[in-house]
Amino acid sequence: MANNVTGLTRIIKAAGYSWKGLRAAWLHEAAFRQETLAAIAAIVIVCWLDLDMISRILMIGAVVLVIIVEIINSAIEAVVDRIGQEHHPLAGRAKDMGSAAVLISILLALFVWIALLWAHLR
Repeated sequence: MANNVTGLTRIIKAAGYSWKGLRAAWLHEAAFRQETLAAIAAIVIVCWLDLDMISRILMIGAVVLVIIVEIINSAIEAVVDRIGQEHHPLAGRAKDMGSAAVLISILLALFVWIALLWAHLR
C-alpha cells in the first residue's frame, strides 16, 4: 500500500506517529520509563559538571543512544508478541538479541561516562 502523502503533510503525520510511539513506550514499557528518568538525571548532571562541549555531547549522546535502542527493542518485542504468545526459538532469539542490544548500549554509555569523567578528574 503506497503512501501518497508528501511535503509538509507527510512531516506532520510522521511527527504524530513518532509522538504516538514515544507515548506508547512511556505507557507500556517500564524499562523505557526507568531509562528515560535515568537519562534525564544524567543530562542534568552533565550540564552541572564543568566539562568541555565535546565531552558533554558524547556523554549525552551515550545516554540518548540507550533510549533509542530501548525503543527499538520494545518494538521488536511488541511485534513478536503480536505474532503469538507460544514459545518459538526464533521469537525468543529476537527478543534476546534486542535485550542484548540494550545491554551493549548501556555498557557503552557507562564506558563513555567513566572514560570522560576519569580524564576530567585527573
